[in-house]
Amino acid sequence: MTGYVLKMFPRFSETFILAEILELERRGRPIHVISLKKPDDGRFHGDLARVRASAEYLPEHARCCPGAYVRSHVRWLRERPAAYLSTLKNALRHRGEAWKAFLKAPLVADAARSAGCGRLHAHFASLPAITAMYASELAGLPFTFTAHAKDIFLDDRSPALLRRLMHRARRVVTVSDFNVEYLRGIGGRELPADRIARIYNGIDLRAFRSVPRIASSEPPLILAVGRLVEKKGFADLIRACARLREDGVRARCEIVGKGALQADLSRRIVDLGLDDRVQLVGPLPREKVAQKLQQAAVLAVPCVVGKDGNRDGLPTVILEAMAAGVPVVATDVTGIPEAVEDGVNGRVLSPGDVASFATALRQLLEDATLRARMSRAGRQRAESLFDIERNVEQLDCVMHDGASAPPATASGSPLSAPRSSFAGERPS
Repeated sequence: MTGYVLKMFPRFSETFILAEILELERRGRPIHVISLKKPDDGRFHGDLARVRASAEYLPEHARCCPGAYVRSHVRWLRERPAAYLSTLKNALRHRGEAWKAFLKAPLVADAARSAGCGRLHAHFASLPAITAMYASELAGLPFTFTAHAKDIFLDDRSPALLRRLMHRARRVVTVSDFNVEYLRGIGGRELPADRIARIYNGIDLRAFRSVPRIASSEPPLILAVGRLVEKKGFADLIRACARLREDGVRARCEIVGKGALQADLSRRIVDLGLDDRVQLVGPLPREKVAQKLQQAAVLAVPCVVGKDGNRDGLPTVILEAMAAGVPVVATDVTGIPEAVEDGVNGRVLSPGDVASFATALRQLLEDATLRARMSRAGRQRAESLFDIERNVEQLDCVMHDGASAPPATASGSPLSAPRSSFAGERPS
């Protein structure tokens, strides 16, 4: 049994975690989710109903369930005083997020032991992985974690704490070669050469069909998908759409997602007079995104590096677009050029270069032969690099030290919605 330590489960934007759990379960690996927070999205992907894993939710704050926190800390102090004091010392050294992780770690260790977990795996080298590290030290369990983007690139990330995470973990997984080199630089020469494994997020290729794009009297669709935050670069996309209009290019643009910049982006659309060409359609479940991809002529991914250092890793929607045979126009942020080969299955441009981005969009919108060639190349690249069965097989090997998975079973009941709180406590 593997305990999955996550900040929030399920989270609408983290389809890659949902897909990963489903594939591990298909391979026969039992999962117990330990979620540090209860979900607050209010929406769930249809695939969630197929998850067999149980989910356990910690009280989010000590003040709401002080008894649970006190009993757990006292219990681990008595059982493993050296491990407890070591984690306490480290948390006091780093403070901030490390202190929050220390407060939660004994409860995670309790949850893992009660569920019979033999190891822990966390997503994101921030609160989830730090908590998993401390819990693993308390409970004597091996732990692994997957590093993505914001969790390692933000300017306020502590290199010393990230270095400790990598040195303490059994293995570290990350989603691009760019990330591997970045993490090795932080880990230092003392970090074993094989400690970090690059495993791309996988997608279910069967869920995304590559179909011919039939000419239509409707303006072709430029699709963009992601949270409405600075690093996604959607302000640049809106400006590129204004340039397309000025050049007389027929096109419409739909931006799928929600986020803090929704009001700002809406205002930009109105100010540029693009109400009839650019639409913020809100968040959509994965199956609806797949349908949108079937309608799209091109996927726009205008990522930038945020003022705080935040940036994307390798957006899942790029992999989905490639599987669906949709050419991609993107920027060369972190791992994106590892998926999109410039001139082969899309275009890769410098972040913030609106003029070049608009030109690349126009070229693809107006050249059906080029779109068809890039469509075929994208599907082939998705099949060779991003097949979830192959990529989760690699992850399974890393997480379980090469041990083979038991035969898959159909036991357990599907998880259709959050359904359990922590250790019998009243949900907070």
